[in-house]
Amino acid sequence: MIEDNKSVSDMMGMFFKKEKWNVTFAYDGLKAVEIFKTDPGQWDIVLLDLNLPGKDGMEVAAELRRMSQSIPLIMLTARDSESDQVLGLEMGADEYITKPFSPITLIARIKALHRRVAMNKEEAEKGGQDEKFDVRTTHLKISTTTREVYLDNNLISDLTPKEFDLLKTLAQKPMQVFSREQLLQMVWDYEYYGDERTVDAHIKKLRQKLEAVGPQVVQTVWGVGYKFDDSKIDED
Repeated sequence: MIEDNKSVSDMMGMFFKKEKWNVTFAYDGLKAVEIFKTDPGQWDIVLLDLNLPGKDGMEVAAELRRMSQSIPLIMLTARDSESDQVLGLEMGADEYITKPFSPITLIARIKALHRRVAMNKEEAEKGGQDEKFDVRTTHLKISTTTREVYLDNNLISDLTPKEFDLLKTLAQKPMQVFSREQLLQMVWDYEYYGDERTVDAHIKKLRQKLEAVGPQVVQTVWGVGYKFDDSKIDED
């Protein structure tokens, strides 16, 4: 947990202790980066405040993402404007929680995000190498086992956990339109009470990564939501 307000850290520390979780605290951005880079693979999840001394939270998020694309990241901040939230999600956050927040709600979000990651790992272990790509469409291949995504045989290697889950959810049912509410429940495994900006921000970032290597396969259905469609690519 990267949080410069020690009162908030101490409060959450009591809740973490109750859950029997081992937690490391950092109180400024520079120290947080130093701690994380000692062994990026040892952490299960990162909670990151944006208003930090030493190094701004957005910069910290970018550095953590450069060191690990797979670490689940929840941003905590008093900045509640839409532009700040979208920017935070675009910097690689999986979730964004504004202060003041309920500790119980934060614990629920952590559990939901961790559960989703654990389910993906379990699927990967069951998948086996003989069935490497468990999602296939005309132009896309997704492997839950290795968490690899290929678009027209071009590897998309920098997807965050939520971007991977979002693309997989859409691609598993091509042409089916998913509402934002459905995607929140299916991908985030948590009820967001109508905060649809989370989905839009992740879709925007996902599209940028897809377009960097191939055609756009995530389509907007205006007034409804999003769908995966690569059926017309060969016609273009």
